[in-house]
Amino acid sequence: MLTALALLQAALAAQLLRRLWGGRTRRPPEAPRPEGLTGRALTVIVATLNEARRIEPCLRGLRAQGEPVREILVVDSGSTDGTRELVAAAAREDARIRLLTDPPLPAGWVGKAWALQHGTAQASSPWVLGMDADTEAYPGCAAAVLAAAEREDFDVVSFAPRFDGQSAAERLLQPALLITLLYRSGAVGDPRVRADRVLANGQCFLARRETLLAHGGYEPVRESFAEDVSLVRHLAGRGVRVGFLDGSRLYRVRSYTGVAQMWREWGRSLDLKDATSRARQVADTLFVVLAQGAQWPLALWLALRWDTIPAGPVRTLLGVGTGVLLGLRWLLQAAIATSYERRGLTWWLSPLADPVAAWRLVLSSLRRPTRWRTRSYASDVARA
Repeated sequence: MLTALALLQAALAAQLLRRLWGGRTRRPPEAPRPEGLTGRALTVIVATLNEARRIEPCLRGLRAQGEPVREILVVDSGSTDGTRELVAAAAREDARIRLLTDPPLPAGWVGKAWALQHGTAQASSPWVLGMDADTEAYPGCAAAVLAAAEREDFDVVSFAPRFDGQSAAERLLQPALLITLLYRSGAVGDPRVRADRVLANGQCFLARRETLLAHGGYEPVRESFAEDVSLVRHLAGRGVRVGFLDGSRLYRVRSYTGVAQMWREWGRSLDLKDATSRARQVADTLFVVLAQGAQWPLALWLALRWDTIPAGPVRTLLGVGTGVLLGLRWLLQAAIATSYERRGLTWWLSPLADPVAAWRLVLSSLRRPTRWRTRSYASDVARA
């Protein structure tokens, strides 16, 4: 059993190293361009449903954008909490803002994908930039994302955020949940990543409108609760150039009101089942459970039993494999440090929450969401 465990640890460490190897040459965070970008045209699309608590910082950040932003389309799905009134007030102060109402949600569609589909159809610019209502763009964000897309020759590119406003409990758990994505998909920005493993972030999602519409817009991923990842994997599989860059200097995000909401809402799409084959999902979940979630319990067990394990190659391999896996986890924690406005003690202790994060991934993999934010979905979507 010790020999099998040692070989398993070595295999897990080798696989994780292979997936993360491309991260050593990743690009630094994109720098904002407050001077703007002349001669370009870009439409920002914000999908909303009862976002009164968060929409004002979002609109404030978008109104601070200069060229190339030509229009800001807020596609509302029938908010009843004052969201529409706040958007209308902002539109009176900035003519670029337009409040739209998407048509009734068709059967088989998830609401955000439907709102983005409607917004893309209404946009008049060559580029469309989807921004979530919980984001606040820094001055020069829009110009920077478009400049990055042109520099890298991407047709679709999204940007990782800077997380802000998290409680101590969120700072303990959320990085561990985030790291599960890297264990499964590898280093962000690695050009070697296969089309069925690329990641995306719909909070800041830029696409050539013509390319997006040529491939059906969001219709191919209409049932997805992770429409951003599903869409880029769909497009990458058809030869579209897609990318994922570090946008931690371009915008910040405050997604949830606390750790309980984060556990419910983000955890529901953590498994990426809508963007992954069932076999791959099972394999990836097992890998996270073994390579990430089980390491601290195993390390504790080894510490207590180390003197009872016979000296020799098996014990050496077991110790080295476990040490490499724990070391890589701490290196990953340090690598994502710039993506957090505040860190503190609980943030640095986040690797200790890995068993909880792995358990949340297992739960997410076993259940299909039937609700997202304030909207319930029909059984045909829930069963898909």
